[in-house]
Amino acid sequence: MDTPARPDGPLSDAEFDQFRDLLHRYCAHELDQWESLQAETPHGPVYVLLTRSPLAGTLPDAYRPF
Repeated sequence: MDTPARPDGPLSDAEFDQFRDLLHRYCAHELDQWESLQAETPHGPVYVLLTRSPLAGTLPDAYRPF
């Protein structure tokens, strides 16, 4: 059985599955052209770009499906 993760710790398997499912749903129903996000972490900022097209010079098969 998967124990609940601490709010400031890594995701449990169940939390990761929920994150992946919600992200997929967001991309399918909410994302228009792109979304740029920044999250502060103990290791510095993380920048996230969600877009409907691959980055310039990157082939679509370089991306891992989820």
